[in-house]
Amino acid sequence: MAVESHITDPALAAALETSRAARDQAAVLVDMFAAASASHNSSSSSGGGGPLPAAVLADLSKQQKLLMTNMAQLRGLHRVAHFRARETKAHTAVARHEVDVLHLQLQNLYYEQRHLEGEISACESFDHTYQSLPLIPVQDFLTLHPEHAEDDETALMTARINHERMEREALEQQRQELIKRKQKLIAENKKRRDDLANLDKDLEKYIDVSFFLLVFVFISPRVKLEVRSGC
Repeated sequence: MAVESHITDPALAAALETSRAARDQAAVLVDMFAAASASHNSSSSSGGGGPLPAAVLADLSKQQKLLMTNMAQLRGLHRVAHFRARETKAHTAVARHEVDVLHLQLQNLYYEQRHLEGEISACESFDHTYQSLPLIPVQDFLTLHPEHAEDDETALMTARINHERMEREALEQQRQELIKRKQKLIAENKKRRDDLANLDKDLEKYIDVSFFLLVFVFISPRVKLEVRSGC
């Protein structure tokens, strides 16, 4: 494949064209010098070597000037191409840095995506506590709350959990009230037991006093009469 098919920059294309022209000019100059030298040597072989004719030297000088012109133009184009290549390298380095930054950001996004997918998978497979809650059946709940019939699965589960929470709070409130009533009854029973215990003590005292009164009223006079009759 020709080199020209890979070159799209105008400066490089001009430098290549000038280099080709300088090469061809140098080849023409070399051929002219070789032909002139051979012709001069053959014509002056008997008389020894001498300088080339003035006309030949003028032609050679003319071709040499053309070659030097092409070389000067080629050096200028080469300098321009060198600066253009340096600028292209700088732009390429900046663009490569931007591409590297974007590639790094893309890799970070891929890593974050894989991390989030793993978290989502873990959440989906996690054995949540609400799944084992003793909730009432769905049909019973919808019978009590028909306004949730069109809810999706998440909203329906949330409503069922809220219903269960309110029911448990109501039951807990009833339990607390029953505990208070139980404690009140226990206190009342204790007071009654204490009252009964005090009543038993009072009754025992009353019985003792009554016994002594009976003894004093009924038994003491009889004993006195029997003592008198014996005397």
